[in-house]
Amino acid sequence: MFTIALPKGALLEDSISILKRSGLDFSHALAENNRSLTFESNCKRAKALLVRNGDVPVYVRYGQADLGIVGYDVLRESELEVAKLLDLRFGGCHMSLAVKRNSKYSKPTDLPPNCKVASKFVKTARAYFDELNIPVEIVHLTGSVELGPITGMAEAIVDLVATGKTLKENGLHKIDDLFYSTARLIANPLSMRLDNNSLRDTILSIESTSAL
Repeated sequence: MFTIALPKGALLEDSISILKRSGLDFSHALAENNRSLTFESNCKRAKALLVRNGDVPVYVRYGQADLGIVGYDVLRESELEVAKLLDLRFGGCHMSLAVKRNSKYSKPTDLPPNCKVASKFVKTARAYFDELNIPVEIVHLTGSVELGPITGMAEAIVDLVATGKTLKENGLHKIDDLFYSTARLIANPLSMRLDNNSLRDTILSIESTSAL
């Protein structure tokens, strides 16, 4: 039996759906009264761990999970050594740079040198501005980063944007997209090397299912 780390939240339903089509049914994890964090599949071939999206790469990197499903945004920010297997093509959203709608900034280079940029994704934001050679101070927030520009603490934010509704409701708008993020299938490298084909067969099944 192998273990797969599944993300709580927005990616969970689609993750369980794609696994079900691949022969691994963890549907009971979606039950409204569920409080369990571990589940066996209907076929008893796999066990699932229900963890925070940001923790999926950690469980996979340290071998508590052989496979995992995680957003590319989290995977890129974590920088952990895992095998990156498949783009599952759901949960799509942009990592974006946004500012107040009434500001004078229309592109990244309009931002003043050494201004503050609020983000949950500190490494991602730092790499972006370093590549553009724009000196900024990254302010790490774990909650609603939109409050950065609203309160005047920051000139801009780097955050995930799906529909743009939250930005609009808070008087912000995008001025650049860093990349497009979707759900990814990842694996522990050692688990892949020691695999007796159970992981490989599952990966191939998920790949054929996600291509539909």
